[in-house]
Amino acid sequence: MIAEPSPASSLPSQKENAVHDETVPESAVQNGSCLRNGNLKTPREKRKVREQCENIRRNSSNNRRVSHLQNGEVVEAVTLFEVVSMGKRAMQSVVDDWVEAYKQDRNVALLDLISFFIQCSGCQGMVTAEMFQSLHKKDVMRKMTETFDEETGLQYKKFMAYPWILTVTWPVDMDNEDYPLIRTGPYWKKFKANFCEFIAVLVRQCQCSILYDSYLMDTIISLLTGLADSMVRAFRHTSTLAAMKLLTAVVSVHLNLDVNKHNAQRLYEVEKNRISGKRTSYRLDQLQRRRKEYEQKLLEIQNVMNAIFKGTFLNRYRDVIPEIRATCIEEIGSWMKTYPDAFLNDSYLKYIGWMLYDKQAEVRLKCLLGLQGIYSRKDLVSRMDLFTSRFKDRIVSMPLDKDHEVAVQAMKLLMLLSQLLSHEGDEEVLPRRGEKFGASTDQLKTLIRFFLESELHKHVAYLVDSLWDWAGKFLKDWECMTTLLLKNAEEDGEALSDAHESALIEIILATVREAAEGHPPVGRGAARKILSVKEKKIQLEDCTKITEHFIMVLPQLLAKYSADAEKVTNLLQIPQYYDLDVYSTGHLEKHLDALLREVKDIVAKHSDMSVLEASSRTYYFLCSEEIAIYSQVDGARTQLIDELVEQLNQLLNSFWQKEEGFCADAGEISQIHSALRRIAAFHNAHDLTKWNLYDKTLRLLVFEMERGDLSVQMILPALQCTYFSLLWQLAAAVENSPKETLLALRRELRRFCQICMCFLHHKEKDVREKAFMILCDWLLILSHQDSNNNEAAGLLDYLPSTSLQEKLLLFIQEHVFMEEEEESKDLTEEEERKDKNCKLNDLHEKRSLLAAYCKLIVHNVVEMAAAAEIYKHYMKTYNDFGDIIKETLSRTRHNNKIQSAKTLILCLQQLFQTHVESHDSSSGMDLSSASFTNIKELARRFSLTFGWDQVKSRESVAMIHKEGIEFAFQGATGMDGKCLPPKLSFLLIISEFSNKLLKPDKRLVYAYLQRYIAEPLSCRGDEWQPLVWYRNSLLANEDEESSVLSSLGEWSPVGTSKTSSFKRKLSNGSLPETSHTEAARRDADFQCASQLASATGKSRKKLKSREMHLQEHLPFLCPAGLQRRYSQDEIKTEGVSVKDQAEDTSEDVDIDVVGADQDS
Repeated sequence: MIAEPSPASSLPSQKENAVHDETVPESAVQNGSCLRNGNLKTPREKRKVREQCENIRRNSSNNRRVSHLQNGEVVEAVTLFEVVSMGKRAMQSVVDDWVEAYKQDRNVALLDLISFFIQCSGCQGMVTAEMFQSLHKKDVMRKMTETFDEETGLQYKKFMAYPWILTVTWPVDMDNEDYPLIRTGPYWKKFKANFCEFIAVLVRQCQCSILYDSYLMDTIISLLTGLADSMVRAFRHTSTLAAMKLLTAVVSVHLNLDVNKHNAQRLYEVEKNRISGKRTSYRLDQLQRRRKEYEQKLLEIQNVMNAIFKGTFLNRYRDVIPEIRATCIEEIGSWMKTYPDAFLNDSYLKYIGWMLYDKQAEVRLKCLLGLQGIYSRKDLVSRMDLFTSRFKDRIVSMPLDKDHEVAVQAMKLLMLLSQLLSHEGDEEVLPRRGEKFGASTDQLKTLIRFFLESELHKHVAYLVDSLWDWAGKFLKDWECMTTLLLKNAEEDGEALSDAHESALIEIILATVREAAEGHPPVGRGAARKILSVKEKKIQLEDCTKITEHFIMVLPQLLAKYSADAEKVTNLLQIPQYYDLDVYSTGHLEKHLDALLREVKDIVAKHSDMSVLEASSRTYYFLCSEEIAIYSQVDGARTQLIDELVEQLNQLLNSFWQKEEGFCADAGEISQIHSALRRIAAFHNAHDLTKWNLYDKTLRLLVFEMERGDLSVQMILPALQCTYFSLLWQLAAAVENSPKETLLALRRELRRFCQICMCFLHHKEKDVREKAFMILCDWLLILSHQDSNNNEAAGLLDYLPSTSLQEKLLLFIQEHVFMEEEEESKDLTEEEERKDKNCKLNDLHEKRSLLAAYCKLIVHNVVEMAAAAEIYKHYMKTYNDFGDIIKETLSRTRHNNKIQSAKTLILCLQQLFQTHVESHDSSSGMDLSSASFTNIKELARRFSLTFGWDQVKSRESVAMIHKEGIEFAFQGATGMDGKCLPPKLSFLLIISEFSNKLLKPDKRLVYAYLQRYIAEPLSCRGDEWQPLVWYRNSLLANEDEESSVLSSLGEWSPVGTSKTSSFKRKLSNGSLPETSHTEAARRDADFQCASQLASATGKSRKKLKSREMHLQEHLPFLCPAGLQRRYSQDEIKTEGVSVKDQAEDTSEDVDIDVVGADQDS
């Protein structure tokens, strides 16, 4: 019979863990388990056991107190669960204290340990214990059950934990609650590690004493096996993890015993082989006893291992919960590596093989990781022959797994297998014709062919990253790569083709970047990898190797490929990974001169922007003032800029002399264009203010603005040069400049903005888009100067006027969202490909324009309301611009929740107004039209952007409902609320946001809606259905909804029913029968939440607390005029006052609101 808990016979309950700080979340608080012996015969025996338990627990608690600092105060942990929760700093001493307590009274200590495992399962119930000896075997088997008591609403589990029969009692909804092992956050990750550490330390500390007493392990194994058979996930998961970690620790003990046994056997043999005169029988007997002792312990440990494996692993490795299956597979893999003699055989390997077919990626991943650990050890591979032949096909297919991480690990496992197979049939590859890199060259050519012929993608960085862990030495053989590039066709008839050379240069750049940066390319990892000390050392060595090699080789490569823009662009990116100190420490300045000479020649040859920008960045990286070579590089840079500026001056002087440029031919325009592009590329990264380029480029822009005759080739680089000149002047002026200089710069800034505004209407599309991009960036920079702390920034601060904001928005509407008519033409395959590339380029430019404008919205440069025009196109252009619009919405909501919500509702209102104007008002609103359906779908999409956290978005969603209700009833005033409001259908649109409201907020919105409804109200026609549907959406989750919505055809006037209005949760209270106008004058008498009725009243104090809380979060729904007024003698119905009903409702609401605050 299950013993009922009583204060007289129970041990003191463990105190509740009251630690609430940043390191220990509130969810860590666990209710203590109540443990007691429930089958003692006499009151004296019960009292004696209780006193002993109290004394021992008090002593063990005093010994186990662990100090934990919380808010400047020291909090002491008493229970094992509290100690493990706080950390493993005192784990060793805690386990030692428990072992001492066990030696004094093992029953009480074991009950303490049992309580620990129950608490770690998240159980907030009670544990009682009955002695096994007092029950017959048949009764024991009958009581090993797990049942539900309908009277108490509690779940019972009764199971054997020898020498007790334990009964665990817990609430029935525990299956739906979380428990420590699955909770998220750094604290709970540490808890899991501490939990596993505690089990390992416990076994390690007991291995020399109580581990072999045939009592401790029997009890723990019985407990864990019993819990692992529970229907409750928390018990199964926690006990399975504990059992698997226990077996792992026991395996280590077995290995230690095995070593000790072999040592004792060896000593015995040595002593036995001694000369009879020197041999002592006492020594032989001692060694013999020690050997037998080890054998006996090994036998006991083997029995423990078998019991855990058969009792827990065999049942749980195929559990329905993937975390439990993954735990079992992970641990069996570690057993095979730790103790291969016992576990690395086909009897155990089959479980890993079977789980390779598991439906959950987590389980398959653990299988692959375990197999990697086995195959990486050559001494274990010989035992894997049968497994390899049986499951080889499955492993080969897993690189195509739908889970990315599983596919990667499967590929790594196959690489291990291929290496093992290649070692068996390796033949030494001799270099051909005296080649130094014969084998490496062949491998490199194979890699290049694979990259070019596979056509999987054009990004070689991902190919290099995928091979980095397995072929890193080969990929770092830059000497072989550059030798292959510099080889002449005359020396070797098999020289690389142009495509192969381009691919090899890309591979060189990718390998240099991977070695120098030490992290994978974008998209190949969640975050940047944190390098270990060893990896950082390797990284520094690689950087030195890169520098020493390419310092000498790179000038030769640039000289060979100087005419090829693509190859040169990639090669010029290598110097940014140099260790520049090597130039001076290695006395390699001559190689620096060669590099600068080649870069100068490349700048003179090319006008391609990518080449020029790469050359400019090379000078930028080499011109570091802290490096010894700065003066040498700076001199070369100055000389190059002098030549470029002199060339530009000559061309411009010639241009202005020829009748203001009217007679300039195409050749002169092309030369000016190239010269301006070179200047612009260097002006981007280098301050060229002393060359006074601003006046020269500004004159070209003013000429174009006044005359409009310049070529686009001259306008675009001139616009960029002017922009960069002003940026450098702005950067210098903000630091320290006289006021006159600042005022002059301010005039120039305003002047440049006017030029860009003028170019927004230029006849050439490229000029318009370039002017728009520069103007957006310019406004962003000027509007974010720190004017509070810097007088110069205050003078230069600039915010766009209303007219400028309108022009920018109009530009976006015309150039981004304007649909272009496609002409149907019969195109060849080549023409279709070019047309497709052209469309992709246009889309990229449009995305850039939209992103630039959205930055202005996000950073409050333009009004947030302007985003409403952008949001209108969210659905229609989702595939092209959906990510940009969604990110804009998210950022604006983060900046200002309320204003962002008003922008969303403004967008929907404008679309709805357009829909109304486009339809005939006399025929009524067509709710099934495509335009109305699109608006409703857009509202649904907006609703989805709020996510699942209703507390976080409660103000925003409530504001949407408030603004929507007011908009829907516009035009209804003056009609006494009896005529149909013209925009009532808008309520259908905002009903899409109703499911994002919290329950108390739904009640507030519902009460706010009632302010616009007159009573009595006849709404039998279909035209009133939007109002009925909207109210239905607010009441959808409430009990007895049918009493509120008696029918769709008739809406009972609020306040007229006698008793039913007080039986429902969402009632309007008792409202006087007044007109809509009179009701608006008496808003102060409306009770926003006191009108929410329930069965009985509880506490007025709680009602006031809830009232203040709702007004604090949603003040726009509870204005001062709507404050509650309560009187006990006010309106009563059937003896139940409104006050009591409202106070009772507050009890329900408080639960949601308080919980919401905790989440927020």
